[in-house]
Amino acid sequence: MKIQRLAAVIMFLCLLPFSAFAGQNPSIKGVYTEVQGQQYKYDGKTVEIIEFMSFYCGGCYAFEKALPVIKGNFPKKIKMRILPVYWGNGSPKPGEAYFLAEEAGKGEQMKKAIFNAQFVEKKDIGSVEVLESIGAKLGLGFDFSRKLRSGEKSGEAQKALEMAKIYRLEETPTLIINGNIAANMHSFNHNIDAFRDNVITIIKSIVVSK
Repeated sequence: MKIQRLAAVIMFLCLLPFSAFAGQNPSIKGVYTEVQGQQYKYDGKTVEIIEFMSFYCGGCYAFEKALPVIKGNFPKKIKMRILPVYWGNGSPKPGEAYFLAEEAGKGEQMKKAIFNAQFVEKKDIGSVEVLESIGAKLGLGFDFSRKLRSGEKSGEAQKALEMAKIYRLEETPTLIINGNIAANMHSFNHNIDAFRDNVITIIKSIVVSK
């Protein structure tokens, strides 16, 4: 009787559609979650990563040191997009400043400068004057100040927040890899080194499994 029941269970499982077993892609290693409603996309050449970050986030600032290591493991195979978001009493202005600088080809320099102002110099990065000073040092000039004050990139900053909701963002930094693979530091008790190694593991398994 037990054997007959076991056979019936096995037959039932075999008849189930594959979606019934949906979960983590077995070919991708590491700790991550799949974002429901979002499609996994990989062209076999470039691993596309969206980094949701906040200029007020200490973990995001610490993660800056891990990025060169991650990128160094996969030369010319990673395409990264930065989407600054803000929480609570934070200001959207640092994100707007970043988008303006990115448009001028100085996004990376602006990101580092804003982080330095927040965590090293202890300045109010929500202040337009502080951001204008950073822009001036980067050679962005009057046009940058005018656009920052007029809120030219406020729509882009708002769109980043809306995308964070779509991807069910719970904390920063969070990486969205190839469309629906989400990884953050929560599973590693916010240990930057462990998170960095996990990201490398995920990307390596994607590149190898192509």
